[in-house]
Amino acid sequence: MKLYSWNVNGIRAVLRKGTFQSFLAEHSPDILCLQETKAERGQVEIDLPGYHEFWNSAVKKGYSGTAIFSKEAPLKVTNGFPHAFAKRYAFADELERDSTEEGRVVTAEFKKFYVVTVYTPNAKDDLSRLKLRHEHWDPAFLAYCKLLEKKKPVIFCGDLNVAHTELDLANPKPNRGKKGFTDEEREGFQNFIDAGFVDTFRIFTQGNGHYSWWSHFAGARARNVGWRIDYVLVSSALKKSVKRATIHADVLGSDHCPVSIEIAA
Repeated sequence: MKLYSWNVNGIRAVLRKGTFQSFLAEHSPDILCLQETKAERGQVEIDLPGYHEFWNSAVKKGYSGTAIFSKEAPLKVTNGFPHAFAKRYAFADELERDSTEEGRVVTAEFKKFYVVTVYTPNAKDDLSRLKLRHEHWDPAFLAYCKLLEKKKPVIFCGDLNVAHTELDLANPKPNRGKKGFTDEEREGFQNFIDAGFVDTFRIFTQGNGHYSWWSHFAGARARNVGWRIDYVLVSSALKKSVKRATIHADVLGSDHCPVSIEIAA
C-alpha cells in the first residue's frame, strides 16, 4: 500500500498548473493525504475516479484545509478533534476551532489502522501562536493519536511545521529560535518519538540534504536550501511493515513536495 502526504498550498493552483493530475497518474497512491487545500469541494474542478474523497475545509475562504483521498472506503471518517476529546483540555474551544473550523485534521479508520492527516498551526513569524502550539495543540494532537492507538495502530502524516533536528534544515544556526525551529516546537516533535511513534523517513535515510519545503526566495529550491517539515509517522507496531519512505522532491506545483511510505498491507 502506498500512502502519500502533500501540502499542495492551494489545490486549485496545483490543478491549474497540471502538476496534480500528472502526479496522480505517475504515482497512483492508494491513500493520499493533503494539507492546505484552501478550497471547498464545490470550488474544485477535479475528477478522481476510483477514489473516495473526504474534505475538511476551513470556514475562512482560501485558507488551510485538509483532505484524504482513498481507493479503499474507510470504515469511518472524522473531521477535527472530537468534541468529547477536546473539552478535556485547556483552550478546548480554540483547539476545536483550529482542528475543525480551520480544517486541520481528518481521521480515516481502516481495518488495520487509522490514518490521520494534519496541518499543524504555524507558530507565526512573531511566535504569537507558539504558546498555543507548545502548551495545547502539540500535546492534544499527541494525546489524540495515543487515544486512537488504544484501538489499532496509527499512521499520521502532514505538514507539522517543524524541523525536528539540525539535520532537517539547510541552515540551522541562523534559524534557531525562529518559527519552525524553536526549542518548544522541536520538543513537541520529540514527544511523538518518545511516545513510540516512528519517523519513517529516518528508518531508511540519515543525514541532511533531504527537504520537503523550500522558500520561494533566492532560488532556494534549485539550490536545495530547504526544510524537512512534512512527515509520515507510524505506531511502533507498524515499523517493520514499512518497506520504503521517500521524499519526492522532483514533484513540482507547490512550495512543498510529497512524502510517502510503502507499507505491507
